[in-house]
Amino acid sequence: MKPRIDVTKVNPAVYKAVYALQSYVDQSGLDKKLLELIKIRASQINGCAYCLVMHTNDARKIGESDERMHLLNAWREAPIYTARERAALAWTEAVTLVSETHVPDEVYDQVRKQFSEKEIVDLTAAVAAINTWNRIAIALRAEPQVASEKVAA
Repeated sequence: MKPRIDVTKVNPAVYKAVYALQSYVDQSGLDKKLLELIKIRASQINGCAYCLVMHTNDARKIGESDERMHLLNAWREAPIYTARERAALAWTEAVTLVSETHVPDEVYDQVRKQFSEKEIVDLTAAVAAINTWNRIAIALRAEPQVASEKVAA
């Protein structure tokens, strides 16, 4: 696919606005590895190749294992995530799929056991930010920065 529009050139104010939310999330105090898992999981759900490449690379740089990233799509069955991570991943899925789930009470109850109210607000902002990035990247067809050679069409 060919990129459609470079938002940073056409309207950098949009990029700056989303980046402001992302900057808040990054400084919120939530664990950096957890934030990357949230970004990867939401990007898997949304099918955002650009963000998947970026955030798996970012997660690897801060010490996240390939195994944990590969198993994110099946986190419920994988025994390698903590209760806190499981709650955050359930919250990520429910908020990402809000039109389908309306964020059920049982998911809120699960996240409430693991996170403070401020942390839940911050988690929600993190999910909102990555979903916004996903939608911009997918709609405007941002090209993933892959290391391997491109395959001819």
